[in-house]
Amino acid sequence: MDLRVAFYIFTDAVLAIAALLLAAGVRFGSPVLAQEWRPEQGVMGGVLFVSVTLFSSYLMEVYSLPRESRKRDILAACTQGGCAAFFFLSVVYYLWPELMLGRGLLFFALGFFVVLQASWYALTNVNSRKVPFAQRVLILGTGDLACQLGGLLTSQSGSFTLAGYLECDPGHRPEQTVHDPERFRSLIIPAQDDLLQIAREQKASVIVVALAERRGVLPLQEMMRCKLNGIEVLDAPTFYELVQEKLLLEEMTPSWIIFSSGFRRTALINVYKRCIDILLSLTGLLLSAPLLPLVVLAVKLDSPGPLFYRQRRVGLGEKIFTLYKFRSMREDAERDGAVWAQKNDARITRVGAVLRNSRIDEIPQLINVLRGEMSFIGPRPERPEFVEKLRQEIYYYSKRHTIKPGVTGWAQVRYPYGSTAQDAIEKLRYDLYYIKNLSVFLDTRIIFETVKVVLFGRGR
Repeated sequence: MDLRVAFYIFTDAVLAIAALLLAAGVRFGSPVLAQEWRPEQGVMGGVLFVSVTLFSSYLMEVYSLPRESRKRDILAACTQGGCAAFFFLSVVYYLWPELMLGRGLLFFALGFFVVLQASWYALTNVNSRKVPFAQRVLILGTGDLACQLGGLLTSQSGSFTLAGYLECDPGHRPEQTVHDPERFRSLIIPAQDDLLQIAREQKASVIVVALAERRGVLPLQEMMRCKLNGIEVLDAPTFYELVQEKLLLEEMTPSWIIFSSGFRRTALINVYKRCIDILLSLTGLLLSAPLLPLVVLAVKLDSPGPLFYRQRRVGLGEKIFTLYKFRSMREDAERDGAVWAQKNDARITRVGAVLRNSRIDEIPQLINVLRGEMSFIGPRPERPEFVEKLRQEIYYYSKRHTIKPGVTGWAQVRYPYGSTAQDAIEKLRYDLYYIKNLSVFLDTRIIFETVKVVLFGRGR
């Protein structure tokens, strides 16, 4: 999560509290609610209201609105978030009536929150969405890699903003077509000896090394001075990881993997992963149990063939295991051998399309998780036939098998459906990012994103 998103979540939390107090004042004549709202009830109810409104805004992608969003798009997204919050809170209030804040208070509070939230985003101009404390980045180099990193900063708003390109090798300019040549040239800073002075003049707090050939060009002494004076110095793969939340495979080297932070899995992490796997799998099976008879009946009536689809997949340490799914394709779907599943695949049955879009077909994989063959969160397991081919075409591909494959994962929630080698490369960027940064916080983000994928039918 970048600083921009954190900033807007914090402001939304403040707006939610303000909306709640304002609604209390309108509904009861006093925000204290001495008669209708007990103090302990108010604290619990307030925390619940703020948490649900923030989660609903996240679910409806209020925090990831495009930079070109219009005011009506902002209002629509905020209204959708308010409706989702009303649904979730209604369910909670039905199950635990003691948490209700007061008669009619929910309508007023959600209405005020939607108005305040939409007004705040409109007034701060969502088109720019710049966080006041965004860090200015000075890029060393003017080549293809530097241009690529600079393009990332100018195409999206976030925790970083581009200060300029320092020309370290005047004869090297990007071979690729620059989207905006005039702006690119205007951001180039002529080569100078005092890197620290340039960084201070540009108010840069981060320096990124993006030189195609570092030997003989890299100003090590000047970079060390910057480092010792509080300016962060990063290489291209590390900065790319910070901005994109995936890895820059083309610039990664074995030494970068060895010396970079991450790629650590302690005994505590392994115990945590296994406990979470068992807990989530049992919860998923229990919650889906009432639905399973209907799924079984629908699959059997829709087309002839077995109920379950068994397939060999590659797991931890490249060991082969049998993966289970509800059958969503015709029985003879692979009579000519293994092929990539395509979007809108003609082999998918009518019921199968519903099962795949809702991810219900993957419920039996929870058995694989309980058996220890898979984790709930991890890289998607691929078939041996595809793995063998991808290992030959994609460097580092085998590294995704250093942890258990998952029912859901960072690549599944961040990258759309793909069925080519290029798609496999893009997914590998996310898979290796997850392996490098595995944590409770990242797993929690993936679970939230999975809910969005299931609800809106995105990802894979």
